[in-house]
Amino acid sequence: MSENLLEIRNLHVTYKTDDDEIFALNGVDLKVKKGETLGLVGETGAGKTTMALSIMRLLPDRVGFIKQGEILLEDMNLIKVTEADMRLMRGQDVSMIFQDPMTSLNPIHTVGHQIAEVLFLHHPNAAANEIEQKVDDMMEMVGIPSDRKAEYPHQFSGGMKQRIVIAIALACNPKLLLADEPTTALDVTIQAQVLKMMNDLKDSFNASMILITHDLGVVAQICDSVAIMYAGEIIEVGSAVDIFESESHHPYTVGLFGAIPDMTKKTRRLNPIDGLMPDPTSLPLGCRFAERCPRREDICASERPSVMQMSATHGIKCHLFKRGDERATA
Repeated sequence: MSENLLEIRNLHVTYKTDDDEIFALNGVDLKVKKGETLGLVGETGAGKTTMALSIMRLLPDRVGFIKQGEILLEDMNLIKVTEADMRLMRGQDVSMIFQDPMTSLNPIHTVGHQIAEVLFLHHPNAAANEIEQKVDDMMEMVGIPSDRKAEYPHQFSGGMKQRIVIAIALACNPKLLLADEPTTALDVTIQAQVLKMMNDLKDSFNASMILITHDLGVVAQICDSVAIMYAGEIIEVGSAVDIFESESHHPYTVGLFGAIPDMTKKTRRLNPIDGLMPDPTSLPLGCRFAERCPRREDICASERPSVMQMSATHGIKCHLFKRGDERATA
């Protein structure tokens, strides 16, 4: 049996509007091992949320389309699963924590009802008292007293709302948890608490997790492996050690690390990556990062790079490593 819980192969996703076709994912390949936490990092618009929605089969109807590829969850191709079967898998096998807890909860239902709903859907024969006990257990598990289950979302703080969303996502012990920037709306203190809780719960349920984030500090804290996304592609992937300690990196990864403030150096301003991501309706012929890359060569404008394996766990999609005699260092 494969050690991978999730395997994405050559995934292409587009969004179609009346005017344009937006190329959101362009040949994504990714693997997530059982029990592993993978950090998915990249700028806004890189395609991170689109990948999560594709796994959940929640792309906007008649707008978002999976054009090509496979999404294998324990060898089951989620792209070919019927909508009825996929509805049964959501929450049970794969679950998602959405970015904004304010809009993830229904304001007219109690939080206890919303946790119980997912349990009733996936365990229709369970007794009512069993469901109630599970709701109590999940609320206590995420650090909220169970006697507050009769309250409504507006009666909770932002951090507590996010804990409720996490309780809903984990209620049925899913095999794969997708966390889409789950701490963006929270202050730093609450962020640390929520991240620790998510990691502890993932370990207790022996689940795998894809954590979508902009924060490399969060990635360093809880992720086992890291994938760097740019313009709908995975341009670098490796273990956390590969990404944070290796001398070899994609120039975009170098730029991400360069934009992080260094507490040991005095500087007037941060060091951003110049330029913008390419127009997703008209992607360049060669490397997607070429226009912004300080180390671009002629080949970068005309030829797409392939993945070069730096080690068994570390791959980089960049022409700099094609000959094996150059290094881009952070």
